[in-house]
Amino acid sequence: MKKKSKRYKEISKSAIKDKKIEIKEVLDLVKKNCTTKFDESIDVSLRINLKQSKGGDLSLRTTVNLPNGSGKKNNIAVLCEAEKVDNAKKAGADIAGSDDLLEKIASGKFNFTKLICTPAMMGKIGKHGKVLGPKGLMPNPKLGTVSTDLTKAIKDIKTGLVEIRNDKDGNLASTIGRKSFSSDKLLENFNHFVESVKKEKPDTIKGEFIKATFLTSTMGISYKIGAK
Repeated sequence: MKKKSKRYKEISKSAIKDKKIEIKEVLDLVKKNCTTKFDESIDVSLRINLKQSKGGDLSLRTTVNLPNGSGKKNNIAVLCEAEKVDNAKKAGADIAGSDDLLEKIASGKFNFTKLICTPAMMGKIGKHGKVLGPKGLMPNPKLGTVSTDLTKAIKDIKTGLVEIRNDKDGNLASTIGRKSFSSDKLLENFNHFVESVKKEKPDTIKGEFIKATFLTSTMGISYKIGAK
């Protein structure tokens, strides 16, 4: 059995099991437990009333643009026509290319966390889906990563556009900021995230869409919000 660290044992003392906790109190507890030296991520997890069927028709996959950003630094690559490469770099892309970038992707040698593609290049990148798909890097119009407006697409990702997707059991998670964020900014991001998910509720789903909400940090413990 893995031995628990002194730090974990200490923050575990703040665990709350039989008390209703409001979001403001939870945020204070989560931030207090961020005792590591790095800027821990503050993460929200939701259990929603949406389980994928065998056909996968009941699923939620979209983006949420956090008002105060996520604090996450993405390494953005842009696949576009050769004449647009310079503009993509000027717009803030860390990597930009055309057929040369396709060659790197084909070889499996790439170091980016987000890939934006112009519609004209989608026909060429399709065959690389087996490489990009499992890594969550395949461009998708619904996620803002297929666009003719490269400047906007790059800016959105750099300033707080986060992707959300539920698993087969109806769970989804996302970062809403970092421990360096003020509680007010984290609260604003949290409220915006939850309200955005609520708006995605399918008409065919009855009752409450969000069944449970949890908040934690990278190295912290999880708190259930508004639950006994």
